[in-house]
Amino acid sequence: MIDIIGAFITLIGAIFLLLGSIGLIRMPDVFTRIQAGTKASTLGTILTLLGIGIIHSEVLGKFFLLIVFILITNPISSHLLARAAHFTKVKKSELTVIDRLSLDQDDINESDTLNQQEL
Repeated sequence: MIDIIGAFITLIGAIFLLLGSIGLIRMPDVFTRIQAGTKASTLGTILTLLGIGIIHSEVLGKFFLLIVFILITNPISSHLLARAAHFTKVKKSELTVIDRLSLDQDDINESDTLNQQEL
């Protein structure tokens, strides 16, 4: 019974990885591809490792450490990739409506200008 549960969880993880791969192909620009790839690959990898860990319980502790490492590194790496793409002026899709990072930079520039005028 444990093997069936582990195999089912692994299958769900593989489905998430497949959907993330499809998202990488279908999304219109780098920023949405990063989002699709990161979210789906994080959950898919975690579920795959958890399912294999349930089947082979002797490696579950090692897989738990891998899951923690993935939970820490995947969001940070995707955030850094998106910021690097933004600052290198990678073209956004026409469907992108709001660019909060540019808005934040405009706010910073306005506050710097105000501070310089006050001095």
